[in-house]
Amino acid sequence: MSESHICVGVISGSYGVHGELRIKSFCAVPEDIEKYSPLTDEAGEREYMLAILRPITNGFSARLPEISNKEDADTLRGTKLFARREQMPSLPDDEFYHADLIGLEVYDTGGVLLGRVKTVQNHGADDLLELQLAGTSTTTFLPFTKASIPTVDLATGRIVADPPDGILPEAGKTSG
Repeated sequence: MSESHICVGVISGSYGVHGELRIKSFCAVPEDIEKYSPLTDEAGEREYMLAILRPITNGFSARLPEISNKEDADTLRGTKLFARREQMPSLPDDEFYHADLIGLEVYDTGGVLLGRVKTVQNHGADDLLELQLAGTSTTTFLPFTKASIPTVDLATGRIVADPPDGILPEAGKTSG
């Protein structure tokens, strides 16, 4: 999707038999996903007027006006939900939308290109930047902390990293 939209959640499946959906929110305040309606799909071709019904395990039960049965709800499984960037709150200087980090080049503190941010993951603790190492298909994860990532410069599309020892493969070593 374009830079004018931010992924705020995903439809993870149906909930019950009456057309309710399971929604996983990526918002800092999870229930805020409803405030950004209408949401769109990744292509921006379809709009969704999301109404949260209640919290459930790992998300929310929600309803879309055009969905009235389990079969229709099942067809939307995996649909990413996007909000317009102008709807999103401004962030403090040390916070970033994941969408703004993906694709940025990552350099070490000596100016050597390490790679490019492939994804941003969060498995319950701090965010992790999945870094595709320069010149390879290999990826590694960098903790997205002030110690490991002292500088993020969105204007230049550049991140400066000071990775903890052992995160990056050592140059010149071969396995075998």
